[in-house]
Amino acid sequence: MKYTILLSVIFLISCGQGKKYHDNDKVEPATSDLVADILKYQKEQNESLKDPDTSPLPDKYRKNFEGLDFFEPDTAYLVKARFERTPDATPFMMPSTTDLQSQEVVYGIAHFRLNGKEHKLEVYQSLDLMGEGGYEDYLFLPFMDETNGEETYAGGRYIDLTIPEGDILVIDFNKSYNPYCVYNKKYSCPLVPRQNYLRTNVRAGVKNFIKD
Repeated sequence: MKYTILLSVIFLISCGQGKKYHDNDKVEPATSDLVADILKYQKEQNESLKDPDTSPLPDKYRKNFEGLDFFEPDTAYLVKARFERTPDATPFMMPSTTDLQSQEVVYGIAHFRLNGKEHKLEVYQSLDLMGEGGYEDYLFLPFMDETNGEETYAGGRYIDLTIPEGDILVIDFNKSYNPYCVYNKKYSCPLVPRQNYLRTNVRAGVKNFIKD
């Protein structure tokens, strides 16, 4: 469930996250259930990095890999955003850490409150992936925040989302993950657009990864 570009192959593993949260009329699960879901996600991320078939880690790092460093689950970082669709947005080429680019369009803008402040983030849809099976409703949310370069990766983190049925988009920052190029330089990772910089600390999700 990583939005990255391998040098020889464009793109990524299917994301099936979060649909259970998209129906705003349903009863919200208890906080303990939300925390359990976050811990399950963390376990899946660690298992993926340990598995030689799915891990971006080079063998010399993977064989000694014990687990990622995560912030403690915090349901304050699971937000319900007002989702403003942008059907007239013009497609553009999103640059990456290499010469590769991906064709994206701003599918909508998420407006939400976090840490006592109002924020907004652009949410993207990959035109390269729309025709791939399993990606028909896939949305990509890259973001930066004030923990970058200290507690988290300097280049920002990603979140996988799906198109909601209504105008509420649930964003769980506890499920933010590092680009694959953090683990292996042979990957090419989309750069976070400057407009997706959050002027707050997002102490949720994965922390920076130090190889040595």
